[in-house]
Amino acid sequence: MSQQQFSPPVLINNVRVFDGKSDGLTPPTSVTIKDRRIFSVGSRNTKEGLDGALVIEGGGRVLMPGLTDAHTHLFASGASQASLLASATGTCHYTALLQAENMLMRGFTAARDMAGDVTPLRQVLDSGDFPGPRVYPSQAAISQTSGHGDFSAVYDSAPSFSCGIHARAEEIGFLRVADGRDRVLAAVREQLKRGATQIKIMAGGGVASPYDPLDVVQYTLDELRAAVEAAEDWGTYVAAHVYNDVGIRRAIEAGIKSIEHGHLVGSEETLELMKEKGVWLSTQPFLEADHEYANPVNAEKNKEVCEGVARSFEWARSAGTKIAFGTDLLLEPDKAAKQSEMFTRLESDFGFTATQALRIATSENAELFRLSGDRDPYSAAPLGQITDGAWADILIVEGEPTESTALFGDPEKNLAVIIKDGRIYKNLLA
Repeated sequence: MSQQQFSPPVLINNVRVFDGKSDGLTPPTSVTIKDRRIFSVGSRNTKEGLDGALVIEGGGRVLMPGLTDAHTHLFASGASQASLLASATGTCHYTALLQAENMLMRGFTAARDMAGDVTPLRQVLDSGDFPGPRVYPSQAAISQTSGHGDFSAVYDSAPSFSCGIHARAEEIGFLRVADGRDRVLAAVREQLKRGATQIKIMAGGGVASPYDPLDVVQYTLDELRAAVEAAEDWGTYVAAHVYNDVGIRRAIEAGIKSIEHGHLVGSEETLELMKEKGVWLSTQPFLEADHEYANPVNAEKNKEVCEGVARSFEWARSAGTKIAFGTDLLLEPDKAAKQSEMFTRLESDFGFTATQALRIATSENAELFRLSGDRDPYSAAPLGQITDGAWADILIVEGEPTESTALFGDPEKNLAVIIKDGRIYKNLLA
């Protein structure tokens, strides 16, 4: 990986700051950036100690942390399922590079990728050679035979009996099918070897997959525990794709720290258990139109999941469960830009205040990302907040985000400045 490119210091004057954690804004102040980090908040209008600094006049606008997405698929958001599985191996990496730039220009400066070979992407983005967010890769998501990650043909033998022959989704590093404790251990260790910062495992039925109804529970408790043990040995954690209540409870019992989706959770008591155990609900504000399925079985599963979104949010708020925001957009390239709209739905459709939504998509998502512990590539500074010493991932916005998040639905118009890692990628205030 090449050395991070040099960026000059930046002095931003006359901005009101949302720090990612508070309820309101500061009075007009200045923010300085140096050596990729926030040098100071509340400094005077001076370049002292900031030789060669670029100056941005904020004009009273709001400065805030960059947004984050806790469940993305950079590897698969720029391709359809057919093109992903039929493409040359390198094609997915090129489309991911384009999606990364688009994501950054929507104001998302960090993302947790939940399936796909994106460690090479993270490395080139971190070098500064290409624009894109910080990336926490899961590498290939791990699935049992007939589970949410099994996209082999119905007549193919299970991997245990197929002499190492893998389906195309496994060949390109998107998924890995593994059955039994030993194979799960090997699959987890394989992803860690390839740069995973956390592990993704399929613990219940899914919408897009061909063989698993939403009510099925996937992986035995022993298999799930094997994944957790292997991840913890590397100082990180496991996140589990699962919708249904039984699968959620089994994942919690196994020591899994993040429930991905959870829209069909059966009771508020399960969410109270998650709070008690410190387990995150990493969920998505889905509407039925976000995904389209030609197969009526998949379409019906999608409808069922979306019907559970409002209830799961309501119960999680009531129980005090930690909530993370993600989008899970994949396999429909024309819908990737919905990422911005989906963030605004936390307020407009699902009962959060504007400041609650902002905190979730900044400092609170960052708290989940930090569970990567020893595998966290960005542990050298705070993430998702505007404080002295934090990573300089910053937006300056047009409008009042603590009053309404609707402005994020039009990032081209309303994001005046985008800074990631101390480097300016967009500046309409020059």
